Amino acid sequence: MEAKTKAHWALIGANLFYGAGFSVAKTVMPILIKPSAFILIRVCSATFLFWLSYFIGKQFRNTIERADWLRLLFCAFFGVAANQLLFFKGLSLTSPIHASLMMLLTPVLVILISVTLIKEKLSSLNYVGLLLSILGAACLIILSKKDAVASNPWLGDFFVLLNAASYAIYLVIVKPLMHKYRPVIVIRWIFLLGACMVIPFGLNDFLQIPWTAFNANHIAAVAFIVVGVTFFTYLWNIYALHMLSPSIAGAYIYLQPVFAALIAVLMLGEQATWNKLFSACLIFLGVYWVSRRPEAIKNR
Repeated sequence: MEAKTKAHWALIGANLFYGAGFSVAKTVMPILIKPSAFILIRVCSATFLFWLSYFIGKQFRNTIERADWLRLLFCAFFGVAANQLLFFKGLSLTSPIHASLMMLLTPVLVILISVTLIKEKLSSLNYVGLLLSILGAACLIILSKKDAVASNPWLGDFFVLLNAASYAIYLVIVKPLMHKYRPVIVIRWIFLLGACMVIPFGLNDFLQIPWTAFNANHIAAVAFIVVGVTFFTYLWNIYALHMLSPSIAGAYIYLQPVFAALIAVLMLGEQATWNKLFSACLIFLGVYWVSRRPEAIKNR
């Protein structure tokens, strides 16, 4: 199999895992594991796995320059601590389909933050896309109703939206570090610092986890989130970015809500209603138009 073909399969696998993660996490959260405790398990376990790269060779042991530590600290806050805590809290209250659609707004928020921080320019079509995306998200939240899958969809969607904003800030501020150091070196420090930040929030809930109530399926769900949705998806995305352009890799985010919807219907019995479909169409169109950047702007 050619390297580029493998890269495409890696992206499909990563987004399949991301999509599945929405429903898999709901099988144990918040009934058995509270969101903050789940984050503690996920971040600390992933930190351990990422730091294994330290023993691969000297090329993975570069030291971080003193001037970059403050940026690294902000990356840990927005990319791990706030991002993960907000997302899992939101997912515990809303449905997997809602959460996956709200996450589609990340590229939109990245562009808004880029416009604010680095004064990027937008075309009139980009502004139309922004309005459509915001309208789609508003419809999704306003038309939401409580059900067995989503106990408080309004609040849950809001938390997921805040998570998407936090991750968007992270994507903008981490870019200089990714150019300066090996990505795996940056990410292992970000996760280590992030783990230190989430421990105070999750330790008490972690100590209250009723491990004796867990069966094999529950343990498998936690392992899948830690190893599959966190560790392998990162490695597959990094591998794909070595072979494909960021724009191609970014386009695969559209698969996440498709996978999430199919798996949520099969695993949790969630209903794919017309209002969800309508909101999804608005968000898809909006993200697509926002992502269409003039070449002159793309290459700046």
